Amino acid sequence: MEYDNLPGLLEQASESGARRALAGLGLDDSHAAKDMGELRELLSAWRDAKRSARKAAIGWLVRMGLALLLIGLAVKMGLPSLVLQ
Repeated sequence: MEYDNLPGLLEQASESGARRALAGLGLDDSHAAKDMGELRELLSAWRDAKRSARKAAIGWLVRMGLALLLIGLAVKMGLPSLVLQ
C-alpha cells in the first residue's frame, strides 16, 4: 500500500462524501447558494421576532408589576377611593 497517495485519497473521499450529503439535502444544484442565503435571512428574521416578542412580554410584565405596586401603595395609604374608580 502506498502512503504517498493517502492525503489525496482522503481529500477525494471527503469531497465525495460532502457532495453526497449536499445532494441528500437537495443543495446540489445551481440555486443552492441562493437558497442558503434565503434560509439565513429567514432564520435571522425569526430570531429578531423572538427577541422583540420577549422584550414586549417583559415590558408588559414590568408595567403590570408597577401597576400592582401602585395599587398596593394606594390601599396601604388608605386611599381606596383611588382604587375603586
